[in-house]
Amino acid sequence: MPFGTVKLNDGNEMPVIAFGTGSKWKGQDVTDYVLQAIETGFSHVDTAQWYRTEDSVGRAIHDSALGRSELYVTTKWSGLTSIQEAIHNSLNNLGIKQVDLYLIHNPMFIKNIEDDWREFEKIKDAGLAKSIGVSNFDLKLLQEVVKIAKVKPAVNQILFHPYNYTENKELLEFSAKHGIITEAYSSLQPITKYPSGPVDEPVNAAAKRLNATPVQVLLSWVRSKGVAIVTTSSSKDHLKEYLDTADLPPLTEDEIAAIDEAGAQGPPGIWKRMRCNLYRNRWILGASLLIQWGGFFYLTMRAQ
Repeated sequence: MPFGTVKLNDGNEMPVIAFGTGSKWKGQDVTDYVLQAIETGFSHVDTAQWYRTEDSVGRAIHDSALGRSELYVTTKWSGLTSIQEAIHNSLNNLGIKQVDLYLIHNPMFIKNIEDDWREFEKIKDAGLAKSIGVSNFDLKLLQEVVKIAKVKPAVNQILFHPYNYTENKELLEFSAKHGIITEAYSSLQPITKYPSGPVDEPVNAAAKRLNATPVQVLLSWVRSKGVAIVTTSSSKDHLKEYLDTADLPPLTEDEIAAIDEAGAQGPPGIWKRMRCNLYRNRWILGASLLIQWGGFFYLTMRAQ
């Protein structure tokens, strides 16, 4: 069973899981990776002015076996040009007439929240974007936008994982109250950035019960919070692993609570992470030391 879609507060629907082309892909040609994601089952592609991947996303859209109406495209204004110039440049780069979702990438690019949001509302009114929203907005900023908005943001895309859930709980509650969908990026950080932390134990226990991977448990946990997902990988196997999460039974209330409680303890400290990294790379480090000592011994013997 696929992840499906979620209904936004403007009546449009958005696929719950998206293939992201930011972070490690910035400035690269992602055509083949986007095509691979679409072929694997993704129908939502996320890009941004800042990523400099819109042109290759556009090539993938053109080369895809799916029609435009079958693909959902998100891009973002990243402050590199005016808002109106940015949306037209993005549409030109993507080779399409309308994006499905257009976001303010980061509040740091805003000069005047009311004026900038009015520009976004004009973009929606002009039919250049079906839905408009924000990204990386905290509770205070989102409250400000909602207060002055004629059209409320449909989405707020944020960094979200078990280790920052507690600090974002009020934000999620406010968003839900106003029908704003929270969309998460970097939800796998407990594995990729903060391994061997408190979250590992409850995640691994749930993975064992479900015969699933820790990655799939983390994505299930995100969905248990009513949050949509942006993720990425160059590996087709990993993409399939992400999508297969939708076929798993849901986490139990106890499992969700255990992950919440573990996440509230915070990620492991820097020294613990360094020890874990050293342990994981012990064979490489050992071999490197042997080579260095061997070279030193050889040069010493030759000098005698």
